[in-house]
Amino acid sequence: MKIGLDIMGGDYAPKNCLDGVILATKELPEEVTLVLVGDSEKARTYFKEQGFDDSRIEYVHTTEVIEMSEHPTKALSQKPQSSISVGFKLLKDDKIQVFASAGNTGAMLVGAMFSVKSIPGVIRPCITTILPKENGGYGIMLDVGTNADCKPDVLYQFGVLGSILAKEVYKIDNPKVGLLNIGEEAEKGNLVSQAAHVLMKDSKDFNFIGNVEGRDLFDDKADVIVCEGFVGNVVLKTAEAFYKLIKTRRRSDEYFDRFNYELYGGTPILGVNSNVMIGHGISSALAFKNMLLLSKDVVDVKLTEKIKQVFQ
Repeated sequence: MKIGLDIMGGDYAPKNCLDGVILATKELPEEVTLVLVGDSEKARTYFKEQGFDDSRIEYVHTTEVIEMSEHPTKALSQKPQSSISVGFKLLKDDKIQVFASAGNTGAMLVGAMFSVKSIPGVIRPCITTILPKENGGYGIMLDVGTNADCKPDVLYQFGVLGSILAKEVYKIDNPKVGLLNIGEEAEKGNLVSQAAHVLMKDSKDFNFIGNVEGRDLFDDKADVIVCEGFVGNVVLKTAEAFYKLIKTRRRSDEYFDRFNYELYGGTPILGVNSNVMIGHGISSALAFKNMLLLSKDVVDVKLTEKIKQVFQ
């Protein structure tokens, strides 16, 4: 297995990326090769300074970087030798089985759509986040920013995609799918939510348990929470801010510590024809390590292939 990593992506690249590689190689099996896409001279020099054996590393040198503030579509066309552009070419040519980056999220999304493209039948690919549960388990929420506005059939597909991810990667048997709304009753919410509920209530594609409210996000009521990207991103950023407030006040709690994004590393883009992983722009070495470990899991369970089978 070959995992591609954009070592120029993220606010603290390449150092945090490379420190994450050092951590990940201690846990990844020997048959996994990490393909580092970016400034190979900087990487080799840093590894040498750290006394790191890079025998399990392959380098693909690139000369350009897509910055966080750049327009995704323009940057991809104007910078064909950027680490993101080259990474997607490697993925498209099957020289790597997964491509991960904490760089420009828009460029990663656009790159995925234009290189490996959407799985036929998937209306809109999406991204997810983990919801730590009080009982010690995890839930999944989607979408969390890719699609600010969604039609009912798109929300329905999020239920399908989230169920596959929950079952295959997080080993949740028959995951319960809930539609995030302002009330439990079917007639509550805006017109999109009401129409989506009608589509989802008789679904045989996933285990729909009805509407859920914001107070249900962290209990065991649902395993997969479906919402528009606008709503999901607000929820995600609120949870991140709440965690930051707790840490700023030097509070420590076993449950709230699980809100640390570093523990999860990143998220796959669901609904594209290959494995693409997106990490947080401020990713630390620990976050990069966990994104690489999750990348391996996504390839191992053949997540993309199983999504393709469902949408055939």
